[in-house]
Amino acid sequence: MSTSPTYLYKLIPSSSPVPLSASDLPVKLPVSKLDQESEFIHLSTSVQVPNTLKLFFAEEKTVYVLRLPYGRLEEENLIKWEDPKGEAGPRGGEGVFPHLYNGLKLGQDEVDSIKVLEAVAGSWDKPIEDAITEKWFVY
Repeated sequence: MSTSPTYLYKLIPSSSPVPLSASDLPVKLPVSKLDQESEFIHLSTSVQVPNTLKLFFAEEKTVYVLRLPYGRLEEENLIKWEDPKGEAGPRGGEGVFPHLYNGLKLGQDEVDSIKVLEAVAGSWDKPIEDAITEKWFVY
């Protein structure tokens, strides 16, 4: 596995629908209460998405997944690798997540693709497996 991810992912509950095409996204989407309070956007790598779904979206039936190319965000120093509370740690370390610090801006300039995941019989395993097979979830 590469030391730097190719993509980062933002999970959004179905209660906050987004357009299904990245080109139809506004320049800035509304952000979650958690992101507002944290003053950064919580993201996951492809490796972290399954547990993020299981831990924080277990009650959801549908989730929008926004895919953000990592390279440009890293070049602009907009990503910090931290624990969920915003304390620094090593990139990709256990319990360390990518956080986007750019004034809470998440929209068409940051997102290259959107996928809708539907839980199957209350489980995220099948849609995750399908997204990996389709090479949409890429580290």
